Amino acid sequence: MSIRQFQPQYLNAPRNFVALPDQPICLEIGAGKGKHALLFSGQHPDQHLVAIERTKEKFMAMQKQHALEGQKNLTTIHADAIPWIVHGLYPKQVQHAFILYPNPEPHNATQRWLNMPFFEFLISRVADNGTITLASNIPEYIHEAEQQLQQLWKLPYEKQIIAKDSARTHFEIKYLERGELCQQLVITRPVGYTTRFDEMPPRLGQANG
Repeated sequence: MSIRQFQPQYLNAPRNFVALPDQPICLEIGAGKGKHALLFSGQHPDQHLVAIERTKEKFMAMQKQHALEGQKNLTTIHADAIPWIVHGLYPKQVQHAFILYPNPEPHNATQRWLNMPFFEFLISRVADNGTITLASNIPEYIHEAEQQLQQLWKLPYEKQIIAKDSARTHFEIKYLERGELCQQLVITRPVGYTTRFDEMPPRLGQANG
């Protein structure tokens, strides 16, 4: 599958965009109601997690629970992840990224994460030896992602079966309770790997023009 080049210059900043400092972070795309974000930030107090969710109702649930638990190392963002990342993140800033049970887009293969031009930009924001974890309960989704990693992105990865008692997200709990096979790819950006966006700074909320 050939992919056109991503064009970040055409993306407007999200509403109420606020830039973060240029320091190492972890990133969750599509954080939902925040179950994984809250668990991760609680278990890793030395790492700062930025959790992005587009759906208002889910974001508000995450925000409410965060207010109750009070993790200082968690930033919750209500935005579409793609423009926020373009405007907000620096090259090689992300230590670990998580895309857990994304919409499989059964009717639009071009919208799956590893089929999107944006994936190259996301790689540019991952640090040397940093990782992207992609989890799914759909074997075909994982298989297609593996093919893209091997043939297009040429990135090393480890394929893992998720333990039956894992409970990182509400979807994960539901799928495992049904007896479904949940898998993840832990993708690494090796030292020396280059993208076309490695030298591109964040747009920091700049408007188009």
